[in-house]
Amino acid sequence: MKKMGLGMLLGGLGMLAGCLSPQQHGAEKQDENQEVIQRLQGIWLDDNTEAPLFKIQGDSIYYASQINAPMAFSVHNDTMTVYSAQSIHYFIEECLSYSLRYRTSVGETVSLHKSESDTLSFGTVVPVKVVENGVFEKDSVIFHGGERYRGYAYINPTKKRVTLVSINEEGLPVENIYYDNIIHICVYKGKDRLFSKDINKEMFARVVPADFLNNAILSDMDFVRVDEKGYRYVVTLCIPDGAACYNVRLDVSKEGNIVFSR
Repeated sequence: MKKMGLGMLLGGLGMLAGCLSPQQHGAEKQDENQEVIQRLQGIWLDDNTEAPLFKIQGDSIYYASQINAPMAFSVHNDTMTVYSAQSIHYFIEECLSYSLRYRTSVGETVSLHKSESDTLSFGTVVPVKVVENGVFEKDSVIFHGGERYRGYAYINPTKKRVTLVSINEEGLPVENIYYDNIIHICVYKGKDRLFSKDINKEMFARVVPADFLNNAILSDMDFVRVDEKGYRYVVTLCIPDGAACYNVRLDVSKEGNIVFSR
């Protein structure tokens, strides 16, 4: 039950303290419970595992993971508020000099105790996807007007990182690092090369939402059509290790102009 409570606390903390305006910060500070905030200063450990979970310094909270950017918080009466994209509130059942117990919004109770040292190092092992050395090649043959066209797609791994945040079994945030691809496409009719270009995910900014594109990888490319206007590929952009993907149509005119559409 404790793990569920930690997940609720940590799951929504994706934004930094900048979500609040200076005026909002000023209004919040006027009636803060400074006595409780002073008791919260320091590093807090899980009662069962003794693992460090977070450090509170001033009006900022730092988590014991790769996510070391501070989150703003405040305490009013018996409620602690952590400021993220949407403020989350927690009821403090007990806050003594060396013990803390609070209740999450779903009624789960979390119990912690303060470390006697303020120099504990934070961090967990980061799973890193190794960049593959090889290039994955795909090709398709399409007949149009009695002519044979062959379209290639060379999926090249890069060193451009895509970092996603997940919650591990202990309810702590973990950074998972992946690497994006760049895809070279080309179309041939016989031995004649009709078109070639390198494609990267930034090219899809006008047809894919920015928040999705930032977390996605250029995953796949398929040559699917030839007609009087030109050539068509279908591009796949996906969130790593997830089911969320966008398929985008990439049309190339006979003059070599590209149009992206969904």
